[in-house]
Amino acid sequence: MIGVVFSGPSLPPSKAPVHHGFQWWPPVRQGDVYRAAQSRPALIGIIDGNFETVATVWHKEILWAMAQGIHVYGAASIGALRAAELADFGMKGVGTIFHQFYTGAVADDDEVAIMHGPKELEYIQLTEAMVNVRATIAEALKLGIIARSIATTLLGIAKSLFYKDRTYEAILNAATSQGVSRDALRPFAGWLPNGQIDQKRLDALAMIAVMTEHLAHGISPLKVTYQMAHTFAWEYACRRSEDIVSTPSTASFAAPDEPG
Repeated sequence: MIGVVFSGPSLPPSKAPVHHGFQWWPPVRQGDVYRAAQSRPALIGIIDGNFETVATVWHKEILWAMAQGIHVYGAASIGALRAAELADFGMKGVGTIFHQFYTGAVADDDEVAIMHGPKELEYIQLTEAMVNVRATIAEALKLGIIARSIATTLLGIAKSLFYKDRTYEAILNAATSQGVSRDALRPFAGWLPNGQIDQKRLDALAMIAVMTEHLAHGISPLKVTYQMAHTFAWEYACRRSEDIVSTPSTASFAAPDEPG
């Protein structure tokens, strides 16, 4: 095994590129990176992760994995969020969403949170990530499909919705209830089915491409500039991680616990 990739709704199994050196794991939860690192892969890639009903991946296990010489990448969902938080320690972020978090253009966890179905249904997405809504509206604005004033209104409505309620249907219905005419929204609504941008999937694929390129050029163990403090809390967390049982969920930050 060369690498481990944690993925779900952002890049479900049928959409994942074939790479015989990678093992594909379900959305990450607390303790999974620590467990994956036990087999000493050269690379770990984090895309989606669980939250809400289980504890989400914690920073120290990522720091620990990197201290073992493992290169850790992040993109698209919880991976992008953790990479932005740990970039100064050596975690490698990839893609537009990572850069948005790293520069502070976006900051809230709900930007990447969605509801989705189980693995057996290919993690089918039931709601839309705010980062995807932003990318889609920006594209529609660039193409002249909607006016800037309407784009601003739609973004405001989308951001105001709870992540479990955020769908394009809900956004458009709210817009009409706020006085935006259906005629003004019709071009956007007609363009959406084939025009919407899945920025999370684009970033996930970009991360896999970067990891594959890294492999092609050979891999030396990562050298970090920090030292891990092996506290009682860390030792307890390590022991506890071996006892954590996966809990199905429908939320993911994908990367919340089957809320991406």
